[in-house]
Amino acid sequence: MRYLRFVVASKNRDSGVREGLFQVAGRLAKSGTLSVHDQARIDDLREWFGDHLGVPDRFTRTRNAAHKKTRGVSWFKDTAHELVRRMRELSSILHEHGVTVEVLETLRPGYVIYEDEVQVVAEPFSDTGA
Repeated sequence: MRYLRFVVASKNRDSGVREGLFQVAGRLAKSGTLSVHDQARIDDLREWFGDHLGVPDRFTRTRNAAHKKTRGVSWFKDTAHELVRRMRELSSILHEHGVTVEVLETLRPGYVIYEDEVQVVAEPFSDTGA
């Protein structure tokens, strides 16, 4: 199975991994710079994902507070066709607003912490590029 992660170049300052589209889209939606049409598109997509994508119950392998910066990142399974299609739609909107999106693909996302039918959360291996 292949795993897909949609990312931008900027890194999360806590985890050190590249930011995903939900964080970037959320900031863009709150910025007040979007047209009414684009705001509605992002809002609709965020609502759709809220209804169709489960929220993982864990993002770290440990409960030790000293390791809180070690966090897992979410990857879509390549079989999650509708979710991936909608991520590409979100990518397109971000691209229209000057945000460069890259789709990472891997067979080895890292140490898997959480898994459901459409996604995994994994603490990335150093060579994953997440």
